[in-house]
Amino acid sequence: MHIVLGILVLLGVVVLPGWWVQRVMKKHSQPADRYPGTGGQLARHLLDGCGLESVDVERTEHGDHYDPETRTVRLSEGNYASASLTAITVAAHEVGHAIQHADGYQPLLVRTRMVKSIQKFQKLGMLLIALMPVVLVALKIPSAGITLLLVGLAALASGIVVHLVTLPTELDASFRRALPLLVKGGYVKREDRGAARTILTAAAFTYVAASMMGLVNFWWWLRILRP
Repeated sequence: MHIVLGILVLLGVVVLPGWWVQRVMKKHSQPADRYPGTGGQLARHLLDGCGLESVDVERTEHGDHYDPETRTVRLSEGNYASASLTAITVAAHEVGHAIQHADGYQPLLVRTRMVKSIQKFQKLGMLLIALMPVVLVALKIPSAGITLLLVGLAALASGIVVHLVTLPTELDASFRRALPLLVKGGYVKREDRGAARTILTAAAFTYVAASMMGLVNFWWWLRILRP
């Protein structure tokens, strides 16, 4: 009974954040013509208004995000071309990251360095896990295999940690940057402000949802590698 309850709690922790984020975004993605301009147009307008004309706005197939290396706001096709509440709110959130970057907001800069390092570390971890059986067979040294396994698992877990510890950066982009722009500029209808806050919260928790899914991958590897 306790095992079943534990599994249910784990599934709730892992699945619910991602489900909630997707539900919020989808709920407010209609009507697609609620506002006079699209998410892409608003992003461009907000950036120009903040003196960030050098920051580009592009479509992407890899999820809404701001790229600090190329100084580019990238929006998914739906948010770039749509004029829904979700589209303009998510656009403002990503512009919030561009403003953080321009202001030299240290948590964003630290996260950028961490993500680049972690990506390399995770690739190394996957390689080490793949090499573990070879090392065990070739060298017949169990301690070497265990070391490779521990390093590999640490690499898988590192991405989860990075996403969780950088949540304050996401909240700052949503509520200290994006929300004031939307409200003071009159870009969001008064009756939509509550929903906009919910969308901004979902945008901030997107990485948390990704971290929870990372837990699934971590658990999956543990199950495979457990003797």
